[in-house]
Amino acid sequence: MNLVVQGDGLTPQQASELGRFGTLERVSDHAVRLKGIAFDGSLGSWCEERQLDHAWMAEERRFADLKLLALDMDSTLITIECIDELGDMAGCKAEIAAITAQAMRGEIDYPESLRKRVGLLGGLEESVLERVYEERLRLSPGAEKLLYACKSAGVQLLLVSGGFTFFTDRLRDRLAFDFTASNVLEVEKNRLTGRLVGPIVDADAKAQAFLNSMKLLNATRDQTVAIGDGANDLKMMAEAGVSVAYRAKPVVRAQATCALNWSGLDGVLNLFD
Repeated sequence: MNLVVQGDGLTPQQASELGRFGTLERVSDHAVRLKGIAFDGSLGSWCEERQLDHAWMAEERRFADLKLLALDMDSTLITIECIDELGDMAGCKAEIAAITAQAMRGEIDYPESLRKRVGLLGGLEESVLERVYEERLRLSPGAEKLLYACKSAGVQLLLVSGGFTFFTDRLRDRLAFDFTASNVLEVEKNRLTGRLVGPIVDADAKAQAFLNSMKLLNATRDQTVAIGDGANDLKMMAEAGVSVAYRAKPVVRAQATCALNWSGLDGVLNLFD
């Protein structure tokens, strides 16, 4: 196995300490790889204490061999939960955010939680969607670097979200995603009705979108990566060769191949040879 250790706080002294455990390879300014060592849980604890991300990766996993990388949108590709920000403008952010947090921790059924939250937005002017996109939506650190590397290597990109097409469509066009899947808000007379149109994109739908994209690309499991932060990403992540929990809830970190708690999304690149 290889152990990848990374983080903005990785110091030369810490890298030197890691070198005592095996052959050390510098991956980037903020990442090193220990090559061909046996799994050692104490090394993981050592990293956690220093707020360094670590990942045990099979040897010779090459980024250039990938065909598909999938990203959740809210709190993964972007720093916000769009529905929470819509709730803020509707005057019910705290109530919506509390339901969102429960859903992301896996404490309540996602479709039910989404219907409840969308219901609270009934009557909101459609123009507020544009305000959230322009004023509050920001890409997560390292997102553009990761996406650029994917495009350069010919890796296809899938954006999946329990959020809304208004945002995924704009991010698709702006960032050149190849595939998207998300929910459609119903609008009448330029106002949100508080309802959705069509089937809900939940955990099962995310996983199916991922599998459909794999099939289109004739990709094997080992040629795929899925990145998410919430419980409704777990089924999709389980289908991927490498699953990455990004700034994620504990239930997601526990089931992912690795977690990025302090690094940016470009930390995904350091996982591969």
